[in-house]
Amino acid sequence: MAIIALKAWYLEQYEPIREIIKRPHDLRLSRNSLLKTGLRADFLNDIDEIQATAWFERYLAGEVIEFYIEGSGGYAIANIDLLSQEIYFTKQDVPALLDPIIFFSSQQDYAPASEAIATVLEKTLPKINKRSRTPLQLETAQRSPKEPLRLGRHKLRQIEKSLLYIADITAIGELEQTSLLSPVVSVELGYAIHAKRSGQILLLNMERDFGPAPYDLPGYQYLTFADQAALQETLPELLKAQLKRLSVFL
Repeated sequence: MAIIALKAWYLEQYEPIREIIKRPHDLRLSRNSLLKTGLRADFLNDIDEIQATAWFERYLAGEVIEFYIEGSGGYAIANIDLLSQEIYFTKQDVPALLDPIIFFSSQQDYAPASEAIATVLEKTLPKINKRSRTPLQLETAQRSPKEPLRLGRHKLRQIEKSLLYIADITAIGELEQTSLLSPVVSVELGYAIHAKRSGQILLLNMERDFGPAPYDLPGYQYLTFADQAALQETLPELLKAQLKRLSVFL
């Protein structure tokens, strides 16, 4: 039976898949079995070639080693058997499958907060792109005042495929001692929590007399600011740190 070789690319840093597949592949695989959560394959490269790679050294050091396998998606190496030339992968949500986009869920209920955030983001992004391996774009949620509290397919895909999701969770009012949040932002944030890793979500809250924002999300990056000037001092560095963890910078 003829061997159908699959190409695999090592994902050391963030690059969109369309850019990754332009460079030479790092592994040639013959798939043995494919499960919902994993893949078992024989590697067709020479053993000496495998042992000489930087990613194999990092694997031996205990690091998580991720690959994109053509036609299958993102995977992390679970185990390598050099004697039998078998390699075991587990399915992985890799950043390379995301678009180089920062998606911002703004609100119309209390415009000053979202306007301040958008201004700082627009000023910061050109500076970030000077260091970024792939230029990032800012997309702000576009919606009409009469838009229903329902996310269309296009909006769902925008949130899901964005590299970083930012939400303005500034309180818009108070009811019986409880702060209220923009309903539309709440719906978008709820989907983002479902679809994205915690490290791909950033929550921003402008201080108001109503007290803290009505969220308890300790596992997410969170920033409270008094005004645009204060945000300009803190958000750029926080944004850089967040993107650095996603391996965006050169």
